[in-house]
Amino acid sequence: MTHLSFSTYKPVRWLLAFIGGLAGEGSVIDWVANHRKHHAHSDQEGDPHSPHDGPWWSHIFWLSWWHGSEAHAAHIKRWVPDLVKDPVLRWIGAMFLPSHFLVAGILAAAGYAYGGWWMAASFVVWGVFVRLVFVLHSTWFVNSASHMWGYRNYETTDDSRNNWWVALITYGEGWHNNHHAQQRSAAHGHRWWEIDVTYMTIRLMQFCGLAWDVVQPEPKRTTPATDR
Repeated sequence: MTHLSFSTYKPVRWLLAFIGGLAGEGSVIDWVANHRKHHAHSDQEGDPHSPHDGPWWSHIFWLSWWHGSEAHAAHIKRWVPDLVKDPVLRWIGAMFLPSHFLVAGILAAAGYAYGGWWMAASFVVWGVFVRLVFVLHSTWFVNSASHMWGYRNYETTDDSRNNWWVALITYGEGWHNNHHAQQRSAAHGHRWWEIDVTYMTIRLMQFCGLAWDVVQPEPKRTTPATDR
């Protein structure tokens, strides 16, 4: 949705946007706007979350600033004019917080039916709070660790790195230098050992007829994997 790396049916697109919102990283429209701005200004002035402004800033603190509704509206208009034209995506974005309460309610009901109030509380704690802490920090490590530590396959204008342990916990997103070098590529892993579970999922969708026009990596000369 951010880079148009593949095409799919609108209902599948909406479902992916809804599931993505359950990661707790804001509405789909806000997330895509921030990510597109990051790529446009990566590690330069205007990057929302560069380690140049501090490791903790890039990891989490950048989220704590609110510049007002007018600035937010201008930000959305500048970076995601295509998404705001879709009323369903706007609705999914508006349902960002309610969807988490809905999931918590479903988990609580399932836990209560299975084992009473203690099990209901356990389902909510593990299924909402513990899950969100892990998922949020995993993704934030892409912004911070993957711009500080790792190796580079490609020369880029930013400090993006391929970081194996970030790739492991983010299903391939930690191959971040590859992603910055070829942003539209659906595959983040470009070498045989760079396992990319997200790309495998896209290929499975393609096999099932749920994805097409999948953008492949372009053959490019790479720098030594030990280049840091």
